[in-house]
Amino acid sequence: MKLVESVPNFSEGRRENVVRAIVAEAEKYDGIWVLDWSMDADHNRSVVTLIGTPDKIVDALFDMVKKASELIDLRHHEGEHPRMGATDVIPFVPVMNTTMEECIELSKKLGKRIGEELKIPVYLYERSATKPERENLANIRKGEFEGFFEKIKDPNWKPDFGPDEVHPTAGVVAVGAREYLIAYNVNLATNDLSVAKKIAKAVRHISGGFRYVKAIGLELKEKGIVQVSMNLTNYKKSPIFRVFETIKREAARYGVNVLESEIIGMVPLQAVLDSFMWYLQVNDFDINRVIEQKVLNIFAKDLEGK
Repeated sequence: MKLVESVPNFSEGRRENVVRAIVAEAEKYDGIWVLDWSMDADHNRSVVTLIGTPDKIVDALFDMVKKASELIDLRHHEGEHPRMGATDVIPFVPVMNTTMEECIELSKKLGKRIGEELKIPVYLYERSATKPERENLANIRKGEFEGFFEKIKDPNWKPDFGPDEVHPTAGVVAVGAREYLIAYNVNLATNDLSVAKKIAKAVRHISGGFRYVKAIGLELKEKGIVQVSMNLTNYKKSPIFRVFETIKREAARYGVNVLESEIIGMVPLQAVLDSFMWYLQVNDFDINRVIEQKVLNIFAKDLEGK
């Protein structure tokens, strides 16, 4: 079986009925499994994790984008997380018996459908990018929904698919192929946004931090605290535990404690094991010593025999 993962992000984190309606568009398909979905009211954003066969996942994602465009109006959207579209970003990730090249082709197939049928401008990013400046999602998203009406007029920002005009309510969307990404946030015991921004600057690659970390400082008004919100684009080379420890040390400079951390969506088991091994100083441990993994290996061998 060929399996592909996708983690679409939608600009809605406060109306559960809207998010459930979007998720239901994927759940109606055989060959598609919704592994997880979550909402964040401060970010006003939801993240859905699904896997499926290549022939079904494009159809399911298209229907989710269509439903989001019907239910989300960015003219009335406010949240801490930067956004440019009702469906903000759709990544494809190779999981089982699929290659990055296949995921790139899937991203182009979906982008073309969104542009032609829904009249929403589409930008290809990461491994699917058609220009070097479009590899980094932050470069595409700069200016957000409100700024895109002017930005799209620049020939350098002509969409890869769809019209040369921003959709009036659904904005634009980025579609691409990438490796596993961990959305990881660290909440600080302070309401001083400048502290979160300084720490984000210290850990993100673009300003001299970790090579595979993207980070911004955000205010969580409902909780009365601030957050360092991150994407870890290669957990093997910029591991969670090392980033977390650096944030703790940076926060201590300002007399601030770490309140908690959170993972949005799902995470590879190896990333969890790496943190377990580091904090407990466990040596010579591998994934095959996890009971559940051993059981899965046994089942997989039985299925192969049948």
